[in-house]
Amino acid sequence: MSCVRIGVVGCGAIAQIQHLPHLKELRDRFDLAAVCDVSRRLVEFIGDLYGVPHRFTDYREMLNANLDAVLLCFADPKTEVAVAALRAGKHVFIEKPMCFSVQEADRILNAAQTSGKTLMVGYMKQHDPGYQYALTQVRQIPDIRFIQVNHLHPSNDLHLKEFTLYRFDDVPQEAIEHTSQSREAAVREAIGEVSDETRRVFFLLSGSMIHDISSLRGMFGPPARVVSAEVWRDGGCITTVFAYDGDKRCVATWTDLPELWDFRETLEVYGGAQRVIIRFPTGFARGTPSPVIVQGMEEGNIPWKKEVIVNTQNSFKLELIHFHECIVNDTPPLTDGVGARHDAALVREIVQTYLKTTLAR
Repeated sequence: MSCVRIGVVGCGAIAQIQHLPHLKELRDRFDLAAVCDVSRRLVEFIGDLYGVPHRFTDYREMLNANLDAVLLCFADPKTEVAVAALRAGKHVFIEKPMCFSVQEADRILNAAQTSGKTLMVGYMKQHDPGYQYALTQVRQIPDIRFIQVNHLHPSNDLHLKEFTLYRFDDVPQEAIEHTSQSREAAVREAIGEVSDETRRVFFLLSGSMIHDISSLRGMFGPPARVVSAEVWRDGGCITTVFAYDGDKRCVATWTDLPELWDFRETLEVYGGAQRVIIRFPTGFARGTPSPVIVQGMEEGNIPWKKEVIVNTQNSFKLELIHFHECIVNDTPPLTDGVGARHDAALVREIVQTYLKTTLAR
């Protein structure tokens, strides 16, 4: 099977901006055979736009079609569809986050193990050539002491307006209610009954800061513990501190800057005499590189610095290429479900640490 017959569930912004165009470009690897969305008009529009033969508004009907794989990029949670797809014998690509709770993760992982199919999670930043280069440089630092993440996030609308996105007003009310009820059940399973501010923190962590959590795990593995978690501006900003083995600390901050267009997401790693910094573009960017700055000392007293741009190939496209390779070669994904389970557990621990700090005041 060199060309994978794939169906896409969810035809919203990230599908229109990234996944659908790349699947068509990768026509030697993927046959975009089906699309599914609860909006019938959107399904027909996207189907016509991309020449997709099979169109569905019910994922269960799509899973009965002759497909090898499905890509899930609809509103969270995706657990119900992911489990059903794996049980139907399909390879599954889940756009981040894989799920909200550890319990959901276990259900998905059990379905994947039983089916023997590929389960991959859409953490595109780990597939970024700049990230991979930074990773090789970080592994050469003998005495990592400090790690810092700064995620300065504008309103997505500022970047989405650069694209022509298609949406229609024919989403059935029962579909809206089902999504809402499923989300409520998943959040309660993950963190219990909490305040509105804590819910905002949880969604911030699971929806946007999950990229930073994933990138850190890719470099250092899961942290040994969450040292602290502080929230301000009604849950719109958070700083959390992680402790890693080897007496390393990471300070990670996510800040809402809704009216500032300039998106900034950096990951910095410091040793006693070395530093590696990577800056990621927004997830809506196409062809924008992730520059890496490397600094060190030559002969102990001569400082040097270089900036590297590995290439400008889109990380969304690269992760699809990797997904194809995993399917046809039966190799484990770089961004797998087990790693995503660690991320869900860490999100829960951050929230619990924040709640403990709040109660202690």
